[in-house]
Order: sequence, then C-alpha cells, then structure tokens
Amino acid sequence: MKVVATNRKASFEYFILEKYEAGIKLTGTEIKSVREGNVNINDAYVIIRNGKVEVINMFIAKYTLGNIFNHDERRSRELLLHKKEIIKLATRIKLDGLTLVPLRAYFKDALLKIEIGLCRGKKLYDKRQSLKEEDEKRKAAKALKNYRY
Repeated sequence: MKVVATNRKASFEYFILEKYEAGIKLTGTEIKSVREGNVNINDAYVIIRNGKVEVINMFIAKYTLGNIFNHDERRSRELLLHKKEIIKLATRIKLDGLTLVPLRAYFKDALLKIEIGLCRGKKLYDKRQSLKEEDEKRKAAKALKNYRY
C-alpha cells in the first residue's frame, strides 16, 4: 500500500469517529498525475448529493504530458461506496451533525483509494489539549534521546 497524500490537519481539527475506504472515479490524465505524486487533499471535503458521494476541492495537478484533453484540477470527483454505506453516512450526517473528511489517498494494488472519516468538529479547548499532549510527547521523546545509561 503506497500512501500518496495525507490530511494531517484533519486529526487536529476533528474527532475521527469512523473510517471508510472508498474508491474514486478518475480520468486517464488524473490517475497518471496521481502516480507522479501531484495530489493534495488538505482543503478537500466530502458531500452527499443526489445519493452519490463526492469529494470537493481535491487538487490533482495537470498531467505534464497531457494534451487538450487534460482534466480540470479542482473538479468534484465521485467516490465509490456501497448503497447501504451511503444511506448510513447520510443519516448520521443529518441526525448527528457530523461531517465527512478525506483523511488519506493511497494505492491498493493498482487502484486509488480514499480513506474518509466520519468526524465531529473540535472546540478551541480541545485543540489546545491536543497541542499540549503533542508537546508533552515531544519533550518525553527528547528526554529519552538524551538519556545516558
């Protein structure tokens, strides 16, 4: 499994409750550009529209060797999930006020997969707590590195 892009900001901004793996529908020049590593999902988000799951604002750079049939860089792309999963996600979003956020993009065999997370937004004090925990981990790791037997 080769990870192409990760959304590191998502774990800071949201509590990730559940994770789902989804396929993505791409054109030929898009998949070639992704294989080169020209993809960014930091500003992307996922919506459910007309019974279909779409990722919005996912950046895939234009393929350098493409011609006039090259793709639009920030077009909405359809995610491939089972109907039961889509219905389950739609009800959880509507009833609980949750959001769908893409967490990472990776290749599984020859196919590009997107891991999406069902998330709840963090408040400011939760973000401060996360920063405090990360700082404590960093200090502990540094102390262990400098420790002499």
